[in-house]
Amino acid sequence: MFTAAGGAQKGAQKAAAKPAGSARLDALKQEAVADVDSRAQFAQQMVDQIFSYGELGFQEVETNRYLIDILKQNGFAVQEGIAGVPTAFMATWGSGKPVIALGSDIDCIPQASQKPGVAWHEPIIEGAPGHGEGHNSGQAVNITAAIAVKKIMEREHLSGTIRIWPGTAEELVGTKAYFVRAGLFKDVDIALFTHVGENLDVSWGERAGNGLVSVQYSFVGETAHAAANPWRGRSALDAVELMDIGWNFRREHLRLSQRSHNVITDGGDQPNVVPRTASVWYYFRETDYPHIKELWETGDTMAKAAAMMAGVDLQPTKVLGSAWPQHFNKVVAETTWANIQKIGLPQWSDEDQQLARALQKELKNPRIEGLRTKLSDDLQGPVKDNPGGGSDDIGDISWNVPTVTLRYPSNIPGLPGHNWANAISMATPIAHKGVIAGAKVQAMTLLDLLTRPELVEQAWKYFREVQTKDTKYEPLLRPQDQPAIWLNKATMDKYRPEMTKYYYDRSRYKTYLDQLGIKYPTVRSASSQ
Repeated sequence: MFTAAGGAQKGAQKAAAKPAGSARLDALKQEAVADVDSRAQFAQQMVDQIFSYGELGFQEVETNRYLIDILKQNGFAVQEGIAGVPTAFMATWGSGKPVIALGSDIDCIPQASQKPGVAWHEPIIEGAPGHGEGHNSGQAVNITAAIAVKKIMEREHLSGTIRIWPGTAEELVGTKAYFVRAGLFKDVDIALFTHVGENLDVSWGERAGNGLVSVQYSFVGETAHAAANPWRGRSALDAVELMDIGWNFRREHLRLSQRSHNVITDGGDQPNVVPRTASVWYYFRETDYPHIKELWETGDTMAKAAAMMAGVDLQPTKVLGSAWPQHFNKVVAETTWANIQKIGLPQWSDEDQQLARALQKELKNPRIEGLRTKLSDDLQGPVKDNPGGGSDDIGDISWNVPTVTLRYPSNIPGLPGHNWANAISMATPIAHKGVIAGAKVQAMTLLDLLTRPELVEQAWKYFREVQTKDTKYEPLLRPQDQPAIWLNKATMDKYRPEMTKYYYDRSRYKTYLDQLGIKYPTVRSASSQ
């Protein structure tokens, strides 16, 4: 039986009005939900295994191989190294229409190494990367759901093709636009994306946040002895600093919705040598394509001016990634929302809530509310007066094929994001339960789309007549741009030898918590607080 869940159902009920044969569809959904439940250990091990790998974008070597092996073992044909990205793949099973593509990100966050289930900062390896965004969990949602539905499709002889792909280097917004450029979504009917969250939800229309372009500016000058003959040198680092100063003065006169930030990736060699080379890496974020382009052009102008002031050369710029703003499909979101209401949130244990509240207290959150216990009141629609914010290159796919993102409750509310704290729940029962809830919804939505062709037709009608009526997709990538597959290699080369000692051994331990010897939950005693 489905889990009852509260919340208004008016919008979703209209979209999900039961078609002829709905009793059969309901029975198939119940079967899929039961099948997902039976695979709880399979999903848990996937979540824990990927957590233990903790690989940064473009360097997800272990994660990539592990997922490919699972998919091949379950009958999927796998195309590796897609779009020129060694750690990306497209796995396919089935034949005919509809073609439904399931995606989720796999990379982690720098310096986010953290022991799971411990409600304070305690790295597994100091300074190492870790899953402080929760990207270790989304593939478990999709693969668990797909295997359950595949079993039904085989028995019922249902037409349809399931594809599974990874959001490689999402933290660098580094690949999805290349997947689109390579034509990997040309024949896809619907894209179902998943992302970790703190509730079970979905939305349609324009989503709050920004698109972006990621650009590296590199300068070349001339070395000299910085004390004996500084006038003989031309400092590339001066150009970087001048550009940064200029940008910070300009920031006052930019739109409130923009977000722009940078890191200096090359600041010279040593203080007594005038820096011949220097580089700075910018993210330019805005709410729509024209304003992203405008912000980028402003950055280019400042880089040229900085080079002139410093008397150095500006090298050809490198685009390291890009993302369109996100727009999600109304029909698919309504279909997904109806299934969310049938599944509801997981039943959290006292231990789950204890960990959540202890972490919120550790972070000095103004509200200590624990985990979510209630769904949103209604399906989330388009954002009004977009304030700007984060980005995800699923935006590029959303402007090429009807797309939604299912958010599932595997993380703790009130966390800073891109931080060690966001890793604490991600190899614990909180993450495991959230993944199973998400997989149930994903499996049910897959069955809706496979057995109700009118939903696919309606989704494309919204896509063509509403979403893209006045806005057409134009890539931010230039023809000369290629995936930045060298990024993060030095960091992973530094930390991987030590990290391998902590890879999850599922042949010996039931959970990663067991392997690490962590009592769940580990929280500060009342006397120490």
